[in-house]
Amino acid sequence: MLKIIKSFSYAFNGIKYCFKNELNFKVQLFFAIVTVGLGLSFSLSITEWIIILFCVGILLSAELFNTVIEIICNKIEPNYHCTIKIIKDVSAAAVLVLSVVSAIIGLLIFIPKVYKLYA
Repeated sequence: MLKIIKSFSYAFNGIKYCFKNELNFKVQLFFAIVTVGLGLSFSLSITEWIIILFCVGILLSAELFNTVIEIICNKIEPNYHCTIKIIKDVSAAAVLVLSVVSAIIGLLIFIPKVYKLYA
């Protein structure tokens, strides 16, 4: 049991590190909180909640993985290197793609609800 508790503490340390050191993680977390708040105010269906929470989870996880890739790359080659730049750029692009898709999904869920509210 102690081993499980320790593994959770390591995971929370990773989240804490990203929160303290990674601006993009804070931005993604801010939008996640706003989205959950909107979901609560619009009484989403269970299916909508599953979709929203999946998007939030996968996006925050992608941001965490991106941070890992950047840290490893910086450790391997602290100076500029064209291959390292490509690795970091592609990793950031993966997060961007997920961000755009998640935003579109959010709009598809929330726009009809906002429209109903004001129609």
